[in-house]
Amino acid sequence: MLVTAAFTAVLALTATACGPTEDDAKSEPSSSASAGATSDGKIAIPDDLKDRLKAHGIDIDKWKGGEWKNWDKDKWLREAQDYINPIVAGLWDPDRMQDADKPPEKPVDNDISGDEGVTDPTPAPVRAVGVQTQYHDNAPESGKLFFDGPEGSMVCSATVVKDPAHPGKSNMVWTAGHCVHAGKKGGWYRNIAFVPSYNNSGLSTSELRNNPPKEKVAPYGIWWGTWAQTSQQWIDQGASVGGLGAPYDFAVLHVTPEEGSGGKSLEETVGSALPVEFNAPAVPKITDMTATGFPAAAPYDGQKMFQCKDKPGRLSLAQDDPTMYRIGCSMTGGSSGGGWVAKGQDGKPALVSNTSIGPVTAGWLAGPRLGPEAKGVYDAVSDKYADK
Repeated sequence: MLVTAAFTAVLALTATACGPTEDDAKSEPSSSASAGATSDGKIAIPDDLKDRLKAHGIDIDKWKGGEWKNWDKDKWLREAQDYINPIVAGLWDPDRMQDADKPPEKPVDNDISGDEGVTDPTPAPVRAVGVQTQYHDNAPESGKLFFDGPEGSMVCSATVVKDPAHPGKSNMVWTAGHCVHAGKKGGWYRNIAFVPSYNNSGLSTSELRNNPPKEKVAPYGIWWGTWAQTSQQWIDQGASVGGLGAPYDFAVLHVTPEEGSGGKSLEETVGSALPVEFNAPAVPKITDMTATGFPAAAPYDGQKMFQCKDKPGRLSLAQDDPTMYRIGCSMTGGSSGGGWVAKGQDGKPALVSNTSIGPVTAGWLAGPRLGPEAKGVYDAVSDKYADK
């Protein structure tokens, strides 16, 4: 319990920027909900908190100075309660965002269906269509997720979702489990940050290289994941290859703005959030689903938002695991975690899944059906911040 409390407290720490060429620069945290300010205005981190972090192998001062780049097995925290993600202000500048191009997952085999369960025929490929700019006018809940892993800076997609504990004022974001945690052989990724309506005007790669103002790249700010939660099945079984853990490949983030938002929540800032449907109609009753994301693997470059719309089929990976949704779609890695939207039981648009896996040929995508495990993750994150 003490360790968990220490991690929760350190989430609020904000470290001063260290750019790509300033990784060894020393800096002081600029704000903290749990530490007191000294007479010179700097934040004093309580010694007992430092001691508890060090007992778990983390020195917050070294972390700010670049220790987050240490991916040694004994330093890479993996258990559900061990998530930490101190804000490093300025780390995700426009150049670093553009250079982040590694999806955390690898494509699966074209025929990945298991011997048991119901699997429909492979869907016909559907070519992804670019979302019309401004992205915020057409998909305000969608955005791009940035994070660091052992192989470098990585990217996924994500969606603003409603928070039942804070109606109209949600700070919750839905994505894939493999976009926040490496699964069975790894731990929590670091420096996880969500950028709603990334590259809102759809600037080309060359235009993005020409130092556009930050407002063009991140018009609604950069929102850091103060807490992340995924399924225990993903932590225990998940893998970047072969589709292991994919039926439980979902996650929820609670986020906070890097630079402040005038007291506004993420939902208020972007003007929208999607409800989550945990008991979507059976596949035969769903007319179509629309998947949204920022595909980064060739032939895409991760800088623009795309969508695929198709009638879903079923994909079964193992007899004892839930059957997944599958649609035809040409989007590639980087679109993972992006929301799938369909009519909920009330007839209104709702998030019903997220992109989890796709084949080498990039002809289809599959996402988990959101059942009791997904609702448990969602409710736990909402409850954690219900009184805050």
